[in-house]
Amino acid sequence: MNRTRRTSRTALLAALGLVTATGATATVLGAATAGAAAPGCKVDYRITNQWNTGFGADVTVTNTGDPVASWTVEWSYAGNQQVTQGWNATITQSGTAVTAKSLSYNGTLTTGGSASFGFNGSHSGTNAVPATFKLNGVTCNTTTTPPADPPTTPPTTPPTTPPAGSKADNPYAGAKVYVNPEWSARAAAEPGGTKVANQPTGVWLDRIAAINGSATSMGLRAHLDEALKQKGSGELVVQLVVYNLPGRDCAALASNGELGPTEIGRYKTEYIDPIAAILADPKYAGLRIVTTVEIDSLPNLVTNVSGRPTATANCDVMKANGNYVTGVGYALGKLGSIANVYNYVDAGHHGWLGWDDNFGASAELFKQAATAEGSTVANVHGFIVNTANYSALKEDHFGIGDSVNGVSVRQSKWVDWNRYTDELSYAQAMRAKLVSLGFDANLGMLIDTSRNGWGGTARPTAPGATTNVDTYVNGGRYDRRIHLGNWCNQAGAGLGERPQAAPAAGIDAYVWMKPPGESDGASKEIPNDEGKGFDRMCDPTYTGNARNGNSMSGALPDAPVSGHWFSAQFQELLKNAHPAL
Repeated sequence: MNRTRRTSRTALLAALGLVTATGATATVLGAATAGAAAPGCKVDYRITNQWNTGFGADVTVTNTGDPVASWTVEWSYAGNQQVTQGWNATITQSGTAVTAKSLSYNGTLTTGGSASFGFNGSHSGTNAVPATFKLNGVTCNTTTTPPADPPTTPPTTPPTTPPAGSKADNPYAGAKVYVNPEWSARAAAEPGGTKVANQPTGVWLDRIAAINGSATSMGLRAHLDEALKQKGSGELVVQLVVYNLPGRDCAALASNGELGPTEIGRYKTEYIDPIAAILADPKYAGLRIVTTVEIDSLPNLVTNVSGRPTATANCDVMKANGNYVTGVGYALGKLGSIANVYNYVDAGHHGWLGWDDNFGASAELFKQAATAEGSTVANVHGFIVNTANYSALKEDHFGIGDSVNGVSVRQSKWVDWNRYTDELSYAQAMRAKLVSLGFDANLGMLIDTSRNGWGGTARPTAPGATTNVDTYVNGGRYDRRIHLGNWCNQAGAGLGERPQAAPAAGIDAYVWMKPPGESDGASKEIPNDEGKGFDRMCDPTYTGNARNGNSMSGALPDAPVSGHWFSAQFQELLKNAHPAL
């Protein structure tokens, strides 16, 4: 899978009246809480996550007075905080004053009843918790007795939830996400696996036979039928990985596919068309279907072709015949025409495309593919980064602007002149670039955090020594791979942030698109009927190539063929999870 060099759909929008999502929240990093309980109302305001210029917060309002049919919470900031994205409330801001109004489903508060909502915001300087809160005009967290008859009129401009099957700005907002029972059972059977067995993961359609399934594996319809059962009366996202291009994954033998380089006709008629027909069944119109379209394909046409030290003959073939671009365009057009399908195109990761000579060229190629075969950029709801990869979400101990003894971090062996140090900064920058090229201004990004936690005892807690730029970066980086180009079954990796909606500016969700515990590739050649070859990058004894700086592969031993269950890897991921389980 990699290869080298890999709100609200944007919280940058000014429109803040959002109907967005519940779901897992960010781990509380030194949460701040305002006030104590009192008659009338109580408001708990917690800063759940904070970074240089932004923060996330959760607010819980408890009504200790008479019942109300709707609620309005108000506060003012002492600093320059700006709410950029919210969920479970309609949030507006004028100057320093913020107003959060209930939605249709959470307005009623009995005496003692509570409701919660959350948001992301920007700030510079201090980020103090507001001093005063009001509920329907009544000051909270004081001993003031509330009026006998608090207002019960509904908000004047109540937001509306998109009807079933129509496009939501962020499909993950306000929705549960499908838990694949097959992966869940395998995870639960592992020691300690029940801690994560209820997490949603992607369903990989990596060959034609996966569409119909078999006596021992669920097909697409079986997954969608199960999703309807899990959905209940609310919204539910199903995550599918569309992954079967002709000449698939030209630079990594472990994930080669069943279709030859010229079999674009079979790709269209035997693979994409049947998937589209199933997804278009009115039975499934109430599901939000997220498709991750052809991971690894397009970036290979930028980085692994002639003229690059990382070139491979197979990638030259696929660039010349155009079938990656044709196939992606065809898939986007067919699937994007279905009202409840949300296409997210793979955009590699920062350790693959973060260099100046890769970044812009890749974005241009993404647009070319999005407009091929009669498709348009309107068929792209967003992009996904770090799919099945290990790049750290956020490196806290060094930044791209740092220097040591006058030497830039970009000159360290690890960063190696890359423009980005982690996936969050890369995803946000790639999003901005794509919008500048004509993609929708509301474009959303997904980040696969299934295996980029890098926790455990080896996780640094402070920056590295300032002896030189390499000791500084290597001593402080969370990503403990030997080289950024290593991608196969990495030793020391851990589960990352749990799947959650709208976690940061421009990010629709953190997802576990790669099911933890499924192998990236076999450590040695294993005959199989899935078209998957043996890649030396999966061999722990391999001393590397130009794609990983001729470093050791860092792969775990005794791995099975890609996509097959790898118990040792799953145990490694549990042990090194961050946040810890």
